[in-house]
Amino acid sequence: MSKKSNHFKVSKHKEYLYVIKEDISLVDPVYTNDPLNLYLLLGTESVLLLDTGCGLFPLKPVVDELIGERKLIVLNTHYHWDHPLGNVEFGEVYIHENEVKLVSKPYDVSYFKESPNEIIKVYAEQNFLIPPADIIKPLKDGDIFDLGELEVEIIHCPGHSPGSICLLTSKNELFTSDVAYYGDQFLPKRENFPIVLNSLSKLIDLCEKKEIVEIYPSHRNYPCDLNLLTELYNGISNIENIWDTKVAFDFFESWQIDDPSGKFRYYISRN
Repeated sequence: MSKKSNHFKVSKHKEYLYVIKEDISLVDPVYTNDPLNLYLLLGTESVLLLDTGCGLFPLKPVVDELIGERKLIVLNTHYHWDHPLGNVEFGEVYIHENEVKLVSKPYDVSYFKESPNEIIKVYAEQNFLIPPADIIKPLKDGDIFDLGELEVEIIHCPGHSPGSICLLTSKNELFTSDVAYYGDQFLPKRENFPIVLNSLSKLIDLCEKKEIVEIYPSHRNYPCDLNLLTELYNGISNIENIWDTKVAFDFFESWQIDDPSGKFRYYISRN
């Protein structure tokens, strides 16, 4: 079997939910948050694809095989490289209004030129400039997509990036994108931690109000529960107390701090 044919691993999690997994460490071993989880939510009329991945191999044929004749809606949870690089396959993509401009132009991935992995040739053949979708449409907090017997609400949760979004389904499942997952956390400068914590606090309150028990992050294991949000909130709140343990990590232009629990590693922006 070719690398192309087995690049994505597809699993049916529920009758209306598929997970398409992609290992981002294939691009550069510095990234350890495998797998990247691309979620496909199926309504009776429309289907929502959450992120388009790394753009290494065609994703659309995989999606088309799963959705039949239903209309496809494509969302980017945010603009970071492992989430929108397959956009060009789909023509029209939604992203939060704060990040529309960032994914409307060719995406520069030249920072991968020194990667030891052979698969980088896919980017090199495009001069490390990955083309965007033809049409980028803005999302805002509170937008709702009715897929047919399944609704999805957009929740703006800035911090990880200015336009990061989470999704709440009418079946009370929460998709947290890169706002919350176990593993390496990419955080803004310390003075912006309150933005991150406010987003996590909002999600915690939502879970408690809606009695949400299933949380689907964009990286590593799924589903998780409320503990993911509370542990991450407490961990980020505690960074001040372990700040002296930081070491420089130049590839990410960040400070690296390991959480004492072993569940998180923080990369805090130096810029």
